[in-house]
Amino acid sequence: MSRPRTPRLPSWLPIDPYILALLGTVALAALLPASGAAADVAGGASTGAVALLFFLYGARLSTREALDGLRHWRLHLTVLAATFVVFPLLGLAGRVLEPAVLTPELYSGLLFLCLVPSTIQSSIAFTSMARGNVPAAICAGSFSSLAGIVLTPLLAALLLGGAAGGFSADSLLRIVLQLLVPFLAGQLLRRWVAGFLVRHKQLLGYVDRGSILLVVYTAFSEGMTAGVWHRVTPARLGALLAVEAVLLAAMLTLTWFGAKRLGFGRADRIAIQFAGSKKSLAAGLPMATVLFGAQASLAVLPLMLFHQMQLMVCTVIAGRRARDITDAAASARRGAPTAMRR
Repeated sequence: MSRPRTPRLPSWLPIDPYILALLGTVALAALLPASGAAADVAGGASTGAVALLFFLYGARLSTREALDGLRHWRLHLTVLAATFVVFPLLGLAGRVLEPAVLTPELYSGLLFLCLVPSTIQSSIAFTSMARGNVPAAICAGSFSSLAGIVLTPLLAALLLGGAAGGFSADSLLRIVLQLLVPFLAGQLLRRWVAGFLVRHKQLLGYVDRGSILLVVYTAFSEGMTAGVWHRVTPARLGALLAVEAVLLAAMLTLTWFGAKRLGFGRADRIAIQFAGSKKSLAAGLPMATVLFGAQASLAVLPLMLFHQMQLMVCTVIAGRRARDITDAAASARRGAPTAMRR
């Protein structure tokens, strides 16, 4: 399977241009929110775009590659434990911050962030950049996304309670129909569409980013119409950023050194760190719109901020991991081996 292309941050720009597009979409929703019939059209378009995205994910993942990946079951269980056990536990520990530091709405969004599955594309890209186990990252990200279709709404119902007011058996069915069914359809039709995707490598990236922008516009439009944004102050946003920085640092540290304690080699540790410390906008946004309804704009705000933060921080870490290998090889050629950073 060819690797999805993920835009790299320009060296002179600390913010991913796509994040600027996200911010522009939020501004557009604030100035020109979709309402009435326009909101119905935007909602239908975003639902269709996300379904197409997961269809393309399914079509790109080789069934043989997925089955081969099952041989690394310890690695995948480690990533799943980081994503759906450690992250939620840290999110629950953050309840002490409510309401002094975070409002109940922002805390619910933070906890929801901790329940979302891992990414696929950026996990692969950063693992490749750091010279880690790319096939393991492909399978770990894919397995996490599939597990999240069921686990995320169930955990939301268990841990968020009334905050995820939109959860029900019907909500779970809607999420399965929007995400899992298109993915499985892509797997079934892969034989006929994989060649097209190989010839048009950028298609998945455009659908990925376009679908997220549509979901963001729809969610924030609904939030503007419902008048939820007056509850957020700059001080609360600053506190949220600080809390998320601590959360990301904790997960990056736990996945790296925890994988070492479990006996994984360096290449596998890299895949575990990048797949186990990240959260997916593509999967989380449509789930939030189903689970939170009009409150989705605040619920997805922590996820959007965390997404930008993880891209910036993991870009630096991946570059460091790659330089460690290059420096070690250069030292070995000079006859003075140097241990790579732990």
